[in-house]
Amino acid sequence: MTKVTLVAAAAGLVGVAAFALGYQAGRTELVSAAPDMSTMTASTTDRAEIEGIVRNYLINNPEVMLEVQTALNAKQEAAQKEASTQVISENKDKIFLSPMDAVFGNPSGDVTIVEFFDYNCGYCKKALPDMDALLKSDPNLRFVMKEFPILGADSTRAHMVAKAFKALMPEKYLEFHRDLLGGEGRATEESAMAIAVKLGANEAQVREKMKAPEIAAAFRDNYELANSLSITGTPSYVVGNEVVPGALGADALAERISHIRNK
Repeated sequence: MTKVTLVAAAAGLVGVAAFALGYQAGRTELVSAAPDMSTMTASTTDRAEIEGIVRNYLINNPEVMLEVQTALNAKQEAAQKEASTQVISENKDKIFLSPMDAVFGNPSGDVTIVEFFDYNCGYCKKALPDMDALLKSDPNLRFVMKEFPILGADSTRAHMVAKAFKALMPEKYLEFHRDLLGGEGRATEESAMAIAVKLGANEAQVREKMKAPEIAAAFRDNYELANSLSITGTPSYVVGNEVVPGALGADALAERISHIRNK
């Protein structure tokens, strides 16, 4: 926890004390509209005493600030989860059924996992074998890949090649995806194009397709969805009605899949 966060928590506790004092002063005002200097002096003294008590208590019991921060984090996480669930409910077609996204596994599978990924994300590279293992072991799994380039211009250009290649040669996109995400070094327009050509694509046609407005619109849609779901990193998954950040591993994802099926 940062020092700033702890100071904010302490300030919040002092603020509560001040509010209580203000409320007490307000009640005095209702009883008598005429100002009473002795009361005002007493209130000032009370405030100093209360703030001193709070300060001493926090110094002697610093773990209270950790408890406050933990409770605040839990409250914020619960609110974020509720908001994400609502966004997923309202955008099911865009999240699960966009024709611009690649679908691996069973197109009619009973459970869908959506992955937001970047070809230059190290954790996405580590998560690639997880996806392959799940698809191999679960014939009813549907895996949707949402291209979400957030790691610089190289990522953006590599993803544009990927989108264009998928539009032209969808039957070979899974192979393209594995080669680019599983390859060593940084993914760039050049490395992505080399894989596309190796798999039989015409470079001129790929470059022309990269200019298509629907490709730019697909990236725009993914950025907007990610923003609505508070997704800021990769990989991030949508599993059922929940956003799950980070490379969880095949076992953890399999548990979530099982939980959805057993509902």
